[in-house]
Amino acid sequence: MGLCEPDDGYHRDAGALPVTRVEGMQQGLKNYLVITAGYWAFTITDGAIRMLVVLYFHLLGYSPFEVAMLFLFYELFGVVTNLVGGWLGARIGLNLTMHIGMGLQVVALAALTVPESWLTVGYVMLAQALSGIAKDLNKMSAKASVKTLVQDNAQSSLFKWVALLTGSKNALKGAGFFIGAGLLQWLGFRISLALLATALLLVMLITIWLLPSGIGKMSSKPKFTQVFSRVASINWLSAARFFLFGARDVWFVVGLPVFLYQTLGWSFAEVGAFLALWVIAYGIVQASSPVLLRRSHQGQGPGGRSALGWALVLAVLPAVMASALQAGWAPDVVVIVGLIFFAVVFAINSAIHSYLILAYSQHDRVAMNVGFYYMSNAGGRLAGTVLSGLIYQTHGLVGCLWWSFSFILMAALLSIRLPSTASPLKAPER
Repeated sequence: MGLCEPDDGYHRDAGALPVTRVEGMQQGLKNYLVITAGYWAFTITDGAIRMLVVLYFHLLGYSPFEVAMLFLFYELFGVVTNLVGGWLGARIGLNLTMHIGMGLQVVALAALTVPESWLTVGYVMLAQALSGIAKDLNKMSAKASVKTLVQDNAQSSLFKWVALLTGSKNALKGAGFFIGAGLLQWLGFRISLALLATALLLVMLITIWLLPSGIGKMSSKPKFTQVFSRVASINWLSAARFFLFGARDVWFVVGLPVFLYQTLGWSFAEVGAFLALWVIAYGIVQASSPVLLRRSHQGQGPGGRSALGWALVLAVLPAVMASALQAGWAPDVVVIVGLIFFAVVFAINSAIHSYLILAYSQHDRVAMNVGFYYMSNAGGRLAGTVLSGLIYQTHGLVGCLWWSFSFILMAALLSIRLPSTASPLKAPER
């Protein structure tokens, strides 16, 4: 299975009796399942609140660019959170940063249940800032925790576990889109948010009770300057991640749902259901990536060449979609078929990246490396979110797709510098 004994995941009292390897693996599996369950619950609320805000404020008459601005702080604070969160997790433990994230999400959900007159742009942006901090604390903590539970020599197991965690998360985020759109139509904005906040609070209390303390905590207190990686491969991978996720969000965050609602005439429920199914399919492919790529990496994890090759394949898709729309092809067919292929190829790209950041990291630096990496991820999402509203408002979905194409090409160029080996790399001595 490749799971570590508890010594690799959390600190025990000095006088504690040693546990057997089997008991250690069982404890590691239990921790993995609890972390995954908490991540799942959080992800559902994250997808739901995204769809609730996009559709509700579009209904109130906000322009696509104004809707995108509501998420500006969500993405901006995500950049800061990942940078600080990795350092914080290394100092106080990943389980604690995960629960701080859950608590902040409960507050963010509750903050939006106020009367409609309170929901100014500034107020919603601040609530979304809390949600962005919460999301990235939770994601960084859950992803980094997997590394602490897997042995260094079990690269195939690491790829499998992180793909399963990430893929299942994305499938449930799709379910969150559907839940958000459905709750908006059936229960209204405020009641839906109150229900989600209550459910997440309950899950948080359960995971606090089940998880041990100190997962991912370094024995020494790292300095804040140590969050900036001195490993070249991690820096190149983080830069590629920026453009990869910017390429998705530049047309997916605002442009796509508004296009489906406004141009194709779909209802809120239809938009939510379609995007939910897309993200669920994306998550299933991501979780299945170790099986799909098994022949290409021959029992080991994928390397830099895989990241480059799959990025080039992905770049073709938005270019073909944009060209087809410009040629006058049926927009519903182009968008739906294009999204199916984009889901599959993007999922494989994301799974490879999510594995490589853990594979390149050493156990004692995984929290800070993952935090730095997801800072770039959040930066790409921030750029994509802002551009999604701006480009859609000025050049439509076709413009968003051409920007996506250019971003993916940048990710591919940066992936050229990634090493083919997928194992922990040390920083050069100073």
